[in-house]
Amino acid sequence: MSEAGSVGMSVASAFAGMRRVSPVVFRAGCPDCRGRFELAASALRLAIGASSRTTFYSFTCPECGAAVRKPAGERIVELLTGGGVRTLRLHSTL
Repeated sequence: MSEAGSVGMSVASAFAGMRRVSPVVFRAGCPDCRGRFELAASALRLAIGASSRTTFYSFTCPECGAAVRKPAGERIVELLTGGGVRTLRLHSTL
């Protein structure tokens, strides 16, 4: 067997046990209509500011269309960034 053939076999066998990865979804709620739903990472935005007051995530409610903005503590920031949510770092100008 050629070297290229053995490499191909080992790569194929390495992927043989892998399962398909499900997309990450986040549970959220709307304070306006009280709707509860799941959102894909692409539906959320995370803004990280200099303080807890300027760190938040936002999304548009899929049920009523309201723009929702909620504070994001350290654990929420970890979960959202780890789940692929687009992040904007806010910088203050002095």
